[in-house]
Amino acid sequence: MIESPRNARVREVRRLQQKAERTSSGLFLLEGPQAVREALECRPELVTDLFVTPTALERHTDLGDLAFRHELELQFATEEAIDAMADTRTPQGVIAVCRQFPASIRTLFGQSSQAEGGDDRDGEPGPKLVAILEEVRDPGNAGTIIRAADAAGADAVILTGRTVDLYNPKVVRATTGSLFHLPIAVDIELDAVLARVREAGMQVIAADVKGDAITELSQDELARPTAWVFGNEARGLSDDNVALADRSVRVPIYGLAESMNLSTAASVVLYASAFAQRAGE
Repeated sequence: MIESPRNARVREVRRLQQKAERTSSGLFLLEGPQAVREALECRPELVTDLFVTPTALERHTDLGDLAFRHELELQFATEEAIDAMADTRTPQGVIAVCRQFPASIRTLFGQSSQAEGGDDRDGEPGPKLVAILEEVRDPGNAGTIIRAADAAGADAVILTGRTVDLYNPKVVRATTGSLFHLPIAVDIELDAVLARVREAGMQVIAADVKGDAITELSQDELARPTAWVFGNEARGLSDDNVALADRSVRVPIYGLAESMNLSTAASVVLYASAFAQRAGE
């Protein structure tokens, strides 16, 4: 039983709240039973440490079963020790440490090219729906867009170098486990990403308040393999970045709201593509 919040292991885990420590160690923090459950069910090989309070284990007995199934040792800790490790005030008695697992652009797009029709990724169909985050700085927005992309059945999410760290604890929490469900690439420049996207035969659509209303797009246009590009919460995409897209599109506001939250707008357009791509299924 780890009892003291000043325990050396507690301090070591707590340091993962800092980006420099996450980068040097290649690890990140996972908090709460739901996120830990997703990790154990989807990517158990990534979990290096699992800390629980006895009360939390009684409440979430399936976590103990999953840990046993994957031969992962549970480490008991007091509520005070768990709270000292956590970034949030309510970790619910469960903390895990995981290895980072960013996807590579090569894995996402393979060798497919526009000349080949974009549907030969080492013998597999090419991606149909991708979300690209360019300079999205708010952790809650980034995590929620990842969750929305997962829900919409997107093939991948790509975070460019100016976007918030994928393994920031607030981003991880906002994904509610979706970061374990689909490949996510990080630290790539937008122009390099778009070059690979086009080689894969995908169209590029920028989400931009000055663009055409999404209602002006036909279902055939929305059904095409698409990479959506989302920009900064305050400034949006730069004019230069918008110019890199095939077209720019906005979500119209019919009521009196001054603007729409980025993650909400992203959910709308990702689902517009998903609906069109799955029409008739």
